[in-house]
Amino acid sequence: MPNKIDSQMRARCVRLVREHLQEYPTLTAAVTAVARQEGVSRESVRRWLAQAEVDDGTRPGIMTEESAEVKRLKAENRRLREDNEILRRASIFFAGELVPRKREVPPPRNR
Repeated sequence: MPNKIDSQMRARCVRLVREHLQEYPTLTAAVTAVARQEGVSRESVRRWLAQAEVDDGTRPGIMTEESAEVKRLKAENRRLREDNEILRRASIFFAGELVPRKREVPPPRNR
């Protein structure tokens, strides 16, 4: 499981890349230098920078807030489906309890 890195670290890495981009020949070089300096992987910094650009509106994609909302709604939808299934099964069970059962009446005894 990946380590959770706090949002302050992510924001700092993005800010450092943006501030020092002109000092490096390429974006990759800037990302690599900041990643090495902060002790995280280059790919992580690259993805954080890309997501920050999406959130800023300078790059097309799904914003962080939208992604979180979709995730929350999917979880809520899953819980509601499970609740509905439980209620459906319970109603079938209790409806079966309300239906009078045919009882076999023993034949009369000949005395």
